[in-house]
Amino acid sequence: MTNSIAHHPAFSFVRSEYIDALNVSVQEFEHTTTGAKHYHIASDNDENVFLVGLKTVPTDSSGVAHILEHSVLCGSERFPVRDPFFMMIRRSLNTFMNAFTSSDWTAYPFASKNKKDYFNLLDVYLDAVFFSRLDPLDFSQEGHRLEFEEPENPESDLTFKGVVFNEMKGAMSSTTSVLWQTMTKYLFPSNTYHFNSGGEPTDIPDLSYDDLMAFYRKHYHPSNAVFMTFGDIPAETLQAQFEEKVLSRFEQLDAKVSVDNVKRYFSPVRVEEGFAAEEVKEDGSHVVVSWLLGESTDLGQQFEAQLLSSVLLDNSASPLRRVLENTELGQAPSPLCGLEDSNKEMSFMCGLEGVKRENSEAVEKLVLDTLEDVAKNGVDQSMVDAMLHQLELSQREIGGGGYPYGLQLILAGLSTAVHSGDVIAQLDLDPVIEDMREKVKDKEYIPNLIRNLILSNAHRITLTLSPDESLEGLRNDAEKERLANIKASLSEAEKQDIIDRSKALKERQEQVDDISILPKVGLEDVPASIPVYENLPLEKAVPVTFYPQGTNGLVYQQLVVELPELTADETAVLPTFAMLLTEVGVGDKDYLAMQSHQAEICGGLGASNSIRATLEDKHALNGYFIVSSKALVPNALAMTELMTDTLKNVRFDEVGRIKELIAQRRARRQQAITGQGHSLAMTSAASGISGLSAQEEAWGGMTGLASLIALDDSLKEGDDAMNALIAKLQSIHAKVLSMPKQVLLVAEGHHLDDLDSGLTPVWQTLGQPTGDMSRFTLPFVETSVKQGWTTATQVSFCSKAFKTPSGSHPDVAPLTVLGGFLRNGYLHRAVREQGGAYGGGASFDGTAGAFRFYSYRDPRMLETLADFDQSITWLLETEHTEDALEEAILGVIGSLDKPSSPAGEAQGDFFLKLHGREQAYREQQRKRILAVTVEDLQRVAKAYLTPENESAAVITSAANADVLKEQGFTINNL
Repeated sequence: MTNSIAHHPAFSFVRSEYIDALNVSVQEFEHTTTGAKHYHIASDNDENVFLVGLKTVPTDSSGVAHILEHSVLCGSERFPVRDPFFMMIRRSLNTFMNAFTSSDWTAYPFASKNKKDYFNLLDVYLDAVFFSRLDPLDFSQEGHRLEFEEPENPESDLTFKGVVFNEMKGAMSSTTSVLWQTMTKYLFPSNTYHFNSGGEPTDIPDLSYDDLMAFYRKHYHPSNAVFMTFGDIPAETLQAQFEEKVLSRFEQLDAKVSVDNVKRYFSPVRVEEGFAAEEVKEDGSHVVVSWLLGESTDLGQQFEAQLLSSVLLDNSASPLRRVLENTELGQAPSPLCGLEDSNKEMSFMCGLEGVKRENSEAVEKLVLDTLEDVAKNGVDQSMVDAMLHQLELSQREIGGGGYPYGLQLILAGLSTAVHSGDVIAQLDLDPVIEDMREKVKDKEYIPNLIRNLILSNAHRITLTLSPDESLEGLRNDAEKERLANIKASLSEAEKQDIIDRSKALKERQEQVDDISILPKVGLEDVPASIPVYENLPLEKAVPVTFYPQGTNGLVYQQLVVELPELTADETAVLPTFAMLLTEVGVGDKDYLAMQSHQAEICGGLGASNSIRATLEDKHALNGYFIVSSKALVPNALAMTELMTDTLKNVRFDEVGRIKELIAQRRARRQQAITGQGHSLAMTSAASGISGLSAQEEAWGGMTGLASLIALDDSLKEGDDAMNALIAKLQSIHAKVLSMPKQVLLVAEGHHLDDLDSGLTPVWQTLGQPTGDMSRFTLPFVETSVKQGWTTATQVSFCSKAFKTPSGSHPDVAPLTVLGGFLRNGYLHRAVREQGGAYGGGASFDGTAGAFRFYSYRDPRMLETLADFDQSITWLLETEHTEDALEEAILGVIGSLDKPSSPAGEAQGDFFLKLHGREQAYREQQRKRILAVTVEDLQRVAKAYLTPENESAAVITSAANADVLKEQGFTINNL
């Protein structure tokens, strides 16, 4: 603890603690009038983060908290423009902007490295959250509304529209989402977690505007809020803004928003429900067993539950996961396996997917018998120690990538903060880990946890979720009947009201706001150059590149091998080779021993392929095979030995293991379709443009998924397919070993000498080829594509792709800016606001030479494809402002400058250089982007976004297949 930290007079200082493992000081304050909490994570990191979180507790599944999250960002008291959130994205150098609705909180976070930008965003966010206008037309747009299918014809059919309505149709097309929502409905019978906070599509139309306003008034108050910040701006400076802009206008709220603990069952419950499927497979059910545990705000209970979950399920050597992976009762462990500790009360779940419906009780018995066995016989102490080691690794690692590091820390403490727990203790895991080290010395500690938390716990649910091919039709029929009944009950005046509201909304969507009232940064605020990362080449038989970075006691290592020339069959299974390499046996150790060994010494091993086109020719490739890991510095030697041993001595003779891993991969990729449908549609649309884009489709696109399904099915039919696969894997392995190798090493600079002397002898055992080796190539013929893919989804994902230049061509810069320009100026309004899709836009892939349009969770298809074309017409025929151009350029620069973790930035720099994107090239591209003109955008659109360069792809439901066929699409069904 420290003495009082400087703070604003409106706040009282509560406490502060320095957390050594994170190299931050966590400071807690309380607003004296409203009781609002402020947690500031003080760091020397210049990427400052802000988040305001509110406890939001829905009492139904109408999606009120979710629709409110969307509507709040549509204009406020000081910024009465129609869409300040999306406008600020364009007027900012933010590294992160978003809003989240969880099961019991709503959060509004942003991050920026630019101080002017940070305070601009802070102004807008504070006003949006606490002084939102909540226009009824915004509720109609973002939530739900009735419209006639022919908007001015009251004789046409009614339809439901709304961004959240369609977003949740997409979200609830995911079987995993249905599984989770169905389980929590039974696991929490008497509190807010019983409901779908995002909203059920069947219930969203029940929400009224008055309901929305009542929820806002109750929940969006500082007394129900927690402010969380990270970075190098002092707490006192931030609090002055909170007080001036918001808190001085509020008093303490008497009524407290709270989450009641659930009423507990006295005996287990078994339930069965269905999920929509295009076909019913005999072994298509999910069976999950879950238990309700203690409160997540009790740190002792939380980390006991985390440790227990890790010991049971962390990897394939963990006792419960091992049984679930090897049983004949199902195809793969359930995606719900593990601990859920973000709710006030935690839950533990495990089970199987790919189960025969009649085997539900057998799966439950398997789970319970396994737990009884572990409780009786215990687990190896090495496994418990390995899980504590993994906790320490996760505590020390400085994250990055998807979320800023500061936001990751904030989110780690948010649920605890919302439920008035100890945030500092939540972030400072070292004392907890040390306490656990003492407790686990008792051999009965883990068995007792199993008995006390699980086996003697009567609040248990066994859920069987089975495929139902009639469910989607019944749901659609029910919606049509509901709409027909509504239409039949409408008076002429009510029909006219619907028409008038549709007109009013369209006018509002097309109005031109005075956006000058919004703060902004300009091109003058853009950093002049990009960072230069220090690196040291170490001349060895196996070359090493060392990046000194602040990694907080971790060392990151990657073995990088040039990809060899492969046959077409070998190329097809290259991703499978990468996936299997770190998951099967090595030398005289089977996969179980290797899984345990990895957990004991490092953060796991991963393997991947890095393939990019050259700057000069998008059909010529550089390809590398990479084995990656990370460890605490004292374990660097053991990690290096593990990595080299795996690469040299991997074995592909564990047939059962290979089958299991491929089945798991298939299941995960099928479940991910509706979450990443826009990316899959873009990959499919661009697949005829270059060898790289064709291979991306063949590996990771819908074609790749179809191939994976075929492979999985073939392995179940006999030995021939497995023997053929193993032969390909062994051939790839032999070829990879024969290729030139190098090492990337990232750690703090003062560790270099020890790492160099300790690890060099191990690296040299890899050896290097003695002659020139044939390198990886991809034969390719350009073609146009018009693909339709059908799957179980209530919404569509649309894309068009156009052939363009790539690499170092001068037109790459304007094409890069063009995506944001079209999104900002046309596509966001047409596809999202008017069309009702959750998202839509355009982007440029400068490696493959493809300009791609996309929509996400879209209720439309052909109309959206037409909107893509219309955006080009708009670009060419409309007069555009310099401000609009500047916004698009700012978006590109913000994306380019988005920071990663220290290790991630080093790795990114290394691989850019490896693929020929040297510092000079990157600086040149930045200058070209900053110099783009509106005329450049129009010129490249006219040159490249033409019908002869066009391809298209749509992922949709089978009900839409005939419509696509009529438009010349080739239909593929998963």
